[in-house]
Amino acid sequence: MTVGIAGRVARAFLTSKLTPLVALASLAVGTLGLMATPREEEPQISVPMVDVIVAMPGAGPKEVENHVVRPLERRMWELPGVDHVYSMSGDGYAVVTVRFKVGEDQERSVVRVHAKILSGMDQIPAGVLPPLVKPHAIDDVPILALTLHGASTDINALRQVALHLEDEIRTVIDVSETSVIGGHPREITVSMDAARLAAAGVTPGEVAAALQGANGRLQAGEFSAENSVYRVNVGAGLVTAADVGRVVISTRSGAPVYVGSVADVREGFGEPGNYVAHLPGDKPAEAAVTISVAKRHGANATKVAEDVLHRVEAARERLLPNGVAIEVTRNYGETAAEKASELILHLIIATLSVTLLIGIFLGWREALVVLVAVPVTLSLTLFAYYAMGYTLNRITLFALIFSIGILVDDAIVVVENIYRHLQMGRANAEDAAVEGVDEVGNPTILATFAVIAAILPMAFVSGLMGPYMRPIPVGASVAMLASLAVAFIVTPWLALRLLRGHVKPLAVPVEGREHEPEESSKFARFYAGIMEPLMNDRSRRRRFYAGVGVLLVGSVALLGVKLVQVKMLPFDNKSEFQVVLDFPEGTTLETSQAAARQVAEYLRRVPEVVHTQVYAGTAAPFNFNGLVRHYFMRRGANVADLQVNLKPKGDRSRQSHEIAVAVRPAVDSIARAYGARAKVAEIPPGPPVLSTLVAEIYAPTDSLRVATAEQVKHIMETTPGVVDVDWSIDAPGAQRRFRVDRVRAAQDGASVEQIARTVFIALNGAPVTGAASENAREGVAIVPRLAVRDRSSEAALLSLPVATMFGPRPLARYVSVDSMVIESTRMRRNLRPVVYVTGDVAGAVEAPVYAILAMNKRVDSLRVQGAQIHRYNAVQPERLDEVALKWDGEWQVTIEVFRDLGLAFAIVLVLIYVLVVGWFQSFSIPLVIMAPIPLTLIGILPGHALTGAFFTATSMIGMIALAGIIVRNSILLVDFIQLAQARGRSLRDAVLEAGAVRFRPIALTAAAVVVGGIVMVLDPIFQGLAVALISGSIVATLLTMVVVPLLYWELQRSTEEDA
Repeated sequence: MTVGIAGRVARAFLTSKLTPLVALASLAVGTLGLMATPREEEPQISVPMVDVIVAMPGAGPKEVENHVVRPLERRMWELPGVDHVYSMSGDGYAVVTVRFKVGEDQERSVVRVHAKILSGMDQIPAGVLPPLVKPHAIDDVPILALTLHGASTDINALRQVALHLEDEIRTVIDVSETSVIGGHPREITVSMDAARLAAAGVTPGEVAAALQGANGRLQAGEFSAENSVYRVNVGAGLVTAADVGRVVISTRSGAPVYVGSVADVREGFGEPGNYVAHLPGDKPAEAAVTISVAKRHGANATKVAEDVLHRVEAARERLLPNGVAIEVTRNYGETAAEKASELILHLIIATLSVTLLIGIFLGWREALVVLVAVPVTLSLTLFAYYAMGYTLNRITLFALIFSIGILVDDAIVVVENIYRHLQMGRANAEDAAVEGVDEVGNPTILATFAVIAAILPMAFVSGLMGPYMRPIPVGASVAMLASLAVAFIVTPWLALRLLRGHVKPLAVPVEGREHEPEESSKFARFYAGIMEPLMNDRSRRRRFYAGVGVLLVGSVALLGVKLVQVKMLPFDNKSEFQVVLDFPEGTTLETSQAAARQVAEYLRRVPEVVHTQVYAGTAAPFNFNGLVRHYFMRRGANVADLQVNLKPKGDRSRQSHEIAVAVRPAVDSIARAYGARAKVAEIPPGPPVLSTLVAEIYAPTDSLRVATAEQVKHIMETTPGVVDVDWSIDAPGAQRRFRVDRVRAAQDGASVEQIARTVFIALNGAPVTGAASENAREGVAIVPRLAVRDRSSEAALLSLPVATMFGPRPLARYVSVDSMVIESTRMRRNLRPVVYVTGDVAGAVEAPVYAILAMNKRVDSLRVQGAQIHRYNAVQPERLDEVALKWDGEWQVTIEVFRDLGLAFAIVLVLIYVLVVGWFQSFSIPLVIMAPIPLTLIGILPGHALTGAFFTATSMIGMIALAGIIVRNSILLVDFIQLAQARGRSLRDAVLEAGAVRFRPIALTAAAVVVGGIVMVLDPIFQGLAVALISGSIVATLLTMVVVPLLYWELQRSTEEDA
């Protein structure tokens, strides 16, 4: 008997002793991959992002923009691999953020930025300080947050405890960056009294200089004497507040003036710069500090978190005083382990469900063959993930679950056909197994590569979404190749040993194979009852085609009437969200804290909230979303963050997104009462963006840009479903400009720089030196500063003494005071000035695409100073002299994802067509085989409408994968028709025979896809994929059984008639 490649492979391994060893080796390497692969909740995306921070003291935002930002932006834009350059110019500072393209090497990108900056250091303008380069990566995101709190312990004491605990945590292997949030480092505060300064005739600058000069310490060297070498340390370090108070500033009238005589010197923690509080659900608020812990690149988040918690538990009795408790307020290691365990359980459930399905329709022995094939295939795929450097996260595990539905196809088709051949009563079971494999081998190979051709192009999706979803096509393609090998090597070997002697032969053995046994079955008669009227009656066929067409058009129309809504990804059901509060410039820290505490008091009454942390004046531990949005840079009296932690998913009925939507109106109402802007920031389900809705406003002038942004902001605020509207223009704040009279100052021997430094020291304070302290975990700074009472009014500042050649003179003699408005921060993107208007969607509208479509109508009718606003979606505005609005945020990612997936779908169709043409050597037969692909929409879109699921990026992935699965079924049908014709059957009989014989394996593979999809339905992210696979495979399989044979019959009949 002549056999093809599949039959030869099956024969080679059918009796080989190596076959079970191959299966065991596959399971072993899979176990290795499962144990060695790091576990994380989300995939690691390499998007190098580098901040270049530059200071230009005294300069305003526009001066900083022109002298610092523009030249720096141009140099950064020259670097290869740069995707975007963002900049922010404020009073005396600039931040230029360089974001490289996805997949660029982090270290290489940082080196490029450093090299480019160093090569231009000779061009830095006068007055600009050397730049600070700070790279950021996803590994900077803390995986663990520990909040220390106590009712009877203040925040600064808690910080000291936290610093000791932080030292313990840092000793854990694979811990990277750690930080303590909250409290203030110890310092020796020198509170200068303006009246005593004036009476003594000294100035703040002299106090600072005296402190700096009195704290000199130096290893001076060594000398030799008496045959020994002596090391010399010289100096007198300041250690205590008493030491500082005894420092001599200068002499007046022959008497020394001590620091203690003009200032109150005390050792403590300085003035509060932030407040952190912990609010349990049922207890009063307590002062708190938070330790955040990040991991090294490539480390297992689950293991790192467990090791840190064990170390903390071991140090609890040693380091924590009575009354101080520790709350774990973030544990991404635990959530990663929970998600991995949950998905591995789903993987097992899916495998057992498919096995049960095979057992019901074929028998337990056949089911056992599939049960072995699935773990072997998955093991090889897991090892491939490990070898390719992927982590074990929700995406890679979902890829395995998704793969189960398609990887069992090969095993099902092979074992079912071996079963058929054994049922025919052949004398030699080995020949029956080889013939069974060989008969379906070639179409199985073609069908497998057709599925790979359908899946693999999705791996080339660009942007941030590409690496996020890439494990799905990569893993599924590897699984398909592995399943093909297992189907030809392991499955026949196992099937022969389990089925030989246990398959009941037919009552009348089939000899010569002119007729197949299935032709006499009930299903064959039912199938013939459907097909024969269609083949006999042309008008009935036309009505059938028209009915299918109407169903297809009606299904697509569901998108137009919004019964099916498009969204990139729905929100996941997380156990946390954040509230971000921004107050107007000039708001006091105490006001920000009061507002944040009021919001927290409301949130603690929400039943699902376990506890809340308030961070006033500083940033909460950031997540990946906060990393991209630069939340970690939030500092100052006018900012506050709230970290809201929810009950575990199993202990609440509402999803986190529902809770966030429900609390948003009350949170916004409280914030507005304080003049603040509130944002409820949920962890995005996919790549993070600046905001869900981002309108970038471009115009040739500042005034036109701001006016346009104001109008767009108004449109957002009045559009139903659009919430959390904000813009990048700062709220006006008052400032005083002390303008120095250079002539008068020079006449008295004072310089402008000297006067400016005097006011700076008096108002802001400056750590002029550090106290000697061997045991302190942080440096103890010595900070001279004017007492609070002397810097609480303009009049008090103007009485400040300034050093001159004639002795101290009041500041009022040399300055005039101008009242001004604080100039807003200036933003730029890709070398162009821009104003951002941001917002989110919730409630009436959940998908940004519909909010933007609604706003576009109003934007198009808008005129600003007579100018029309030009809208752009996927590309940046080209002209510099136009007023333009560029939609960004989730809209941009959505466009890129669906564009790339659409392009991938087009490539899929071409690849499948080429494969099928190459196999059947026909240009028309592939069109018949591919005809059911659009019919999947008849199931997919109504399925989404019935379940209320969004049509998401994962839905599109399911639709594309379904194309390969449906083509696979079509190939099996057409190939069998041709085999039957080769045996001498007529075209009509061959068509009916193929449908009867191939229905069982096709139905089983479709059912396997459905079962594999069921376990994914409850996951918010992959619900769209599950619905697409389930509804699409059911409907498309049923239509394929009719449409493909019918179209093939029509095509071949017309060909025969032409011949």
